Amino acid sequence: MSEPATAPLTGKALLQKVKELSHLPRRETAKRCGYYTVTKNNQTRVNLTEFYDALLVAKGLPLDPEGTKDGRGREPTYRVSVHQNGQIVIGAAYTKAMGLKPGDEFEIKLGYKHIHLVQLSGDKASKNGAVEVEENE
Repeated sequence: MSEPATAPLTGKALLQKVKELSHLPRRETAKRCGYYTVTKNNQTRVNLTEFYDALLVAKGLPLDPEGTKDGRGREPTYRVSVHQNGQIVIGAAYTKAMGLKPGDEFEIKLGYKHIHLVQLSGDKASKNGAVEVEENE
């Protein structure tokens, strides 16, 4: 099959090299940064996908959101459903994202097809007090 010819550049070294080679075509830039393989027939194949992925990671844009998780719990979906007992549970991920603390109080205001939670205590009551939960038809 094919084997990598050199160790490809990553991080700041990759960004610097790409900047230096900005006058060259994409394939040649990727090849000079080490993103190519040599086949059994001594043909050189440029790995543009790996090159672009490495560029994005070097610029701080990870492609794999699964890799940024700590492995515990689930990601918030911003959707809830009513439980058998009639309750709606918001969940810790949302309260953490909003900076809520145990004991924070809210006033519930019912509207047509929506619920407003207005925070009563703390500094956020006047700034970000409303959370809107809408029903779908």
